Amino acid sequence: MAEHAFIPATPTEYIQHHLHFWNSAEGFWSFHLDTFWVALFVGFAFLALFGMVARRATSGVPGRLQNMVEMIIDMVDAQVKGAFHGKSRVVGPLALTVFMWIFMMNAMDFLPVDLLPKVAQWFAMTFFDANPHHVYLRVVPTADINQTLAMSISILSFTVVLGIRAKGLGGFIKELFTAPFHAHSPVMVAVLLPVNFFMQIVEYVSKTLSLAARLMGNMFAGELIFMLIALIPWWAQWLGGAPWAIFHILIVLLQAYIFMMLTIVYCGLAVEDH
Repeated sequence: MAEHAFIPATPTEYIQHHLHFWNSAEGFWSFHLDTFWVALFVGFAFLALFGMVARRATSGVPGRLQNMVEMIIDMVDAQVKGAFHGKSRVVGPLALTVFMWIFMMNAMDFLPVDLLPKVAQWFAMTFFDANPHHVYLRVVPTADINQTLAMSISILSFTVVLGIRAKGLGGFIKELFTAPFHAHSPVMVAVLLPVNFFMQIVEYVSKTLSLAARLMGNMFAGELIFMLIALIPWWAQWLGGAPWAIFHILIVLLQAYIFMMLTIVYCGLAVEDH
């Protein structure tokens, strides 16, 4: 069994260790196991929480938990009704899932920076005789571009499906080659076909990248600041950590809200005629 936990020699080594993912293998095609398992855990926690509240819901005076869940659902429902004017039973639940899942993944940033990594090191040393220097764990899935990019690709793929269902495959393809620039002359229509198609592809790619990069960038910055705060003496951490944690609550909520709103807006644009 390993004799002691890994203690970084320098602040640089400390930050590098905390920014290293728990990889399934080395190389480009490695899988970030920490991102996967933490995201899966908080996703099931969200389903379990809302499922429990739904089963115990009462028509009388609601408890605090039921009242909070109802407020969240009403907020999401109001945003969907205001921004999405198509017919779909999926957009509402999708928006709620996106908001709560991202919020709970973001909220993992409020745990002490060293808590879960130290637990992972102890577990690996105790049961697998592993070298703690090679035990890594990042606990904020939304600070991983792979997670946020996968979510944004899923959202944009869903908008394509919505567009095809609302306009038909022919109408969707027609719009793909005739918007945003329109023309009445057959010659100009033919000339503008590749231009319109290029503009549509640029729009889809920019939406996907901006949706992913915005969330990842904000959460990565917050994660890094908490690491820097952890490097200062413990008696000074409260002076810097507490105000930043309070401010970070707004960031956590705001990023989840922005991702949800853009999801609703993109779904609304998909079913409307340009």
